[in-house]
Amino acid sequence: MTIRVLVVDDQSMVRAGFRLLLADEPDIEVVADASNGLEAIAQAARFHPNVILMDIRMPELDGLEATRRILAADPAARVLILTTFDLDDYVYEALRAGASGFVLKDDPPEQLIAAVHTIAAGDALLSPAVTKRVIQHFTRLNRHAPPRVFESLTTRELDVYRLITRGLSNAEIGRELFISETTVKTHVTRLLQKLDVRDRAQAIVLAYQSGLFDASDLA
Repeated sequence: MTIRVLVVDDQSMVRAGFRLLLADEPDIEVVADASNGLEAIAQAARFHPNVILMDIRMPELDGLEATRRILAADPAARVLILTTFDLDDYVYEALRAGASGFVLKDDPPEQLIAAVHTIAAGDALLSPAVTKRVIQHFTRLNRHAPPRVFESLTTRELDVYRLITRGLSNAEIGRELFISETTVKTHVTRLLQKLDVRDRAQAIVLAYQSGLFDASDLA
């Protein structure tokens, strides 16, 4: 299946660079680009991209509000935030808005391409470093009452969930728990279904907003 990508950034050179980079990938097609949030909403509605590379700071409408509106209209879309990681508050707000991951604008090309594939497959993209910063942020906030669904999680699902919140991949979780990667995938799928969240990013937000885990779980 071809992955349809929308590139959103207010700098024309950045958009051109991403187009050029992704053009060589046989299973990726850049279907459109946009220079601000309003254009992004219009292009997303017209072209129905699978993955949206979204800048945050843009004129007319920023990437956060554009993400909210796009995902409200098309929950199947996946948003990959383009960031410099020096804007922590935006990272947290992007997660709340429904973003599935983050990439640095100056990441190596192969990392960006891998990120597009990861997001298109329905997984979230949160590095351990970013996850730690997100957790540290949420531990400073007033916690929400934990949802009743937490009571239905099995011991193994809680083990997997805890490792997800630490930013571990399926392979890393498997090694940590001494189970196969296939078994991890099964647990993750069931966990996300029970929690009624779209991906790992939203599961992490839910866990720390609700106080299911605390900062000591990073150890």
